[in-house]
Amino acid sequence: MKRPHPDIDVRPITEAELADWLRAVNTGFLRAPTVPDSDLEARRTQFEPGRFLGAFDGGRCVATFRSFDQQLTVVGGATVPADAVTGVTVTATHRRHGLLTRMMAQDLTAAKERGDVVATLIAAEYPIYGRYGFGPGTWMAEWTVDVPRTGLDLRRRVPDDGGRIDLVDGDDVRKLGPELHERVRRAQPGAVSRDEMWWRINTGVVRFDPTWTEPFYAVYRSPEGEVEGLVSYASDDNWHDKQPHNTATVNWLIASTPAAERALWRYLCSIDWITHVKSGWRAPDDLLPFFLPDPRAARITAQADWLWVRLLDVERALEARTYEGEGSLVLEVTDRDGLTGGRYRLEASSEGGTCTPTTAGADLTLDVADLAALWLGDESAVRLAALGRVREERAGAGRSADALLRTSRRPWCPDMF
Repeated sequence: MKRPHPDIDVRPITEAELADWLRAVNTGFLRAPTVPDSDLEARRTQFEPGRFLGAFDGGRCVATFRSFDQQLTVVGGATVPADAVTGVTVTATHRRHGLLTRMMAQDLTAAKERGDVVATLIAAEYPIYGRYGFGPGTWMAEWTVDVPRTGLDLRRRVPDDGGRIDLVDGDDVRKLGPELHERVRRAQPGAVSRDEMWWRINTGVVRFDPTWTEPFYAVYRSPEGEVEGLVSYASDDNWHDKQPHNTATVNWLIASTPAAERALWRYLCSIDWITHVKSGWRAPDDLLPFFLPDPRAARITAQADWLWVRLLDVERALEARTYEGEGSLVLEVTDRDGLTGGRYRLEASSEGGTCTPTTAGADLTLDVADLAALWLGDESAVRLAALGRVREERAGAGRSADALLRTSRRPWCPDMF
């Protein structure tokens, strides 16, 4: 049971307290509890008053919480404003004092007042965030490709579709990447915006990690010369008995067309001395295995929940997305924090949807966290009903919900934040 501690002050930090806040973040993430000057100066560029929260006990920061503005792509390609949550820690000496609950309540209330439709986060541990109304909206998988088993004829030209692949540097990525990413994320439910700082961090201009080393970058251009794909990757140097056993590890790969995606994966598999390719975080239904003559050469080595979503405005959230079919659904949404619970009627068609409060009898009763899992199209109401997390008030309502809400491809968030 949580023991509220009235003497611990939970509040937004000042910029002068940023070093103490960062020390608490490092401690919570089991990193060295020191803050180099270079790290502090880099973090100052991210500082936004009111969005960095800390819990202070006797002047020492013992818990941390940060949020920032984000755009989240929903089914159909529209975007909604999101409150992205990150940097969440509670020092081991101060667990079970309700500090995260207090910080979360402050942040979500402020996000609701700002007009954010959802809050988002990447959960380090599964059990934590459901009690705050978050549900897993997307999942991820990572593949390890055994290159010699793929069946690819690596003597052939790569790519073989008339396009070309070139190695580029960080300057090129910062020029080419943002526009390509905007095209990709607008077509990918679950994808989130990347600001200029994201590109600076991921090309080494801003370095929070002292061990950071320059990766390789490759760009795919279509036969018409248009940039359609980018990949960042690193390689180890692993030899046994005069034979290479090197692994290329993808940091991130984005592509606006299947042709670009196929060409980049084939390129990675064709690099001399590379015997394994680790895909990085991909969608669970990624095309990667089926670009290979032998899909068994790509085996899943990690699979987990990824982007968690907390609805702050049910009406705007359901009206922002498109629907696979046509129909009406009345949802009784419970929200223990009182941010967006109620009974709503969804009227959906191929043209979009309207969502309004209603007093009509409910078809489904569910928690706001489970509605979040359904919202981006990945989860099944029928499955949640079988698990006892959704209650059908009308026979067949789960199938009706799936016919409207589920999507032909699974949502995916390419980013960690």
